[in-house]
Amino acid sequence: MPAALKNPSPRVMGRLRLASQGLLAGGFPSVADAVRWMTAMQAQDLGHALWAVGQRVPGTRASDVRAALDAGTVVRSWPMRGTLHLLAPEDLRWILGITSDRLMSMVAGRHRELGITQDDISHCRDIAVKTTEVLKATEGAHGATREQLFQAFEEAGQSTTAQRGIHLLGSLCQRAWLVQGPMAASSGKAGVQQLFVPFEEWIPESRDVGREEGIAELLFRYLRSHGPATIKDFSWWSQVPLTEARAALTTLHDRLVEVPLDGTSYWLSPETAVLLDDGVPGSRSLLALPGFDEYLLGYQDRSLVLAPEYAERVVPGKNGVFKRIIVSGGEVVGTWARTVSGKSVGVAPEPFEGQLGTAAGRSFEAQGRAYLKFMAG
Repeated sequence: MPAALKNPSPRVMGRLRLASQGLLAGGFPSVADAVRWMTAMQAQDLGHALWAVGQRVPGTRASDVRAALDAGTVVRSWPMRGTLHLLAPEDLRWILGITSDRLMSMVAGRHRELGITQDDISHCRDIAVKTTEVLKATEGAHGATREQLFQAFEEAGQSTTAQRGIHLLGSLCQRAWLVQGPMAASSGKAGVQQLFVPFEEWIPESRDVGREEGIAELLFRYLRSHGPATIKDFSWWSQVPLTEARAALTTLHDRLVEVPLDGTSYWLSPETAVLLDDGVPGSRSLLALPGFDEYLLGYQDRSLVLAPEYAERVVPGKNGVFKRIIVSGGEVVGTWARTVSGKSVGVAPEPFEGQLGTAAGRSFEAQGRAYLKFMAG
């Protein structure tokens, strides 16, 4: 192992993560390429997810990401942790094959409280498929909205109150019977919801990957796109049990590089590790990343890039809602917000300490202009 790999600083490790995630240099050539490389990108807030992609694909606009969702070259679903992510369509089914059983076991108690049985889920599958067929035949619709499905469920005697409807829809997606498809228009404008479509109709071709092979591929792709990261980071991110994750790691040692830091093993791709030979770039970089970005949320332990004393500045009250973050040289140094004054929209930095320096302030202003241009497109 080269000497440079033995004791990198946390800031250097953070910049390696920026490089792995396509946030330094040229990024990725297309929306689909970026999402496929990242494997799964947190996307419970669609607006934030659009900018997460935009930061990794220079020259794109929000409309380009929406167009990818409309075309099905990117899909948005619940592949892990019960949280929406962006994925390549061919990856969704085999990842669900690894993760869905554990998630369904975790929500089994809540399903009992809501009176949801396996027969109810099967019944709602039939209702959903029929509803989408009717809408396609009568309105030319490419799927059904959540409200339309809930109405159909209610009319068939399936209550949707008290989150029962959400859990029913989630279960249909976990079983790869439904998937979110094209964007749903709202008053002639681009909305934030998507239509639900029968899985096989929207994703006619899926890869067939066995569990052991799939876990190994998922682990490799995670470390390639998120490294340096730990095996515990991966287990948390994917919800793959540690025992299986560690077994998969033993099959990948010749394809990865290990970096020890403070007694913990971090793993990354050789292509990213080689950056240490000439000095990791990005020491003067400044990025205005969205809330819920994989750069911070893609890890169980976020202290490598976010000092613990500032964690609640990013997630006030630990309420699970992550603010937009400012990343300087691989370190989270503040948050930022979108501002509205009359018809004027802008952005404002909220550094953890003092004010941004002159150069950093100019970089943030450039990032703000890029964000506003991206979201307006």
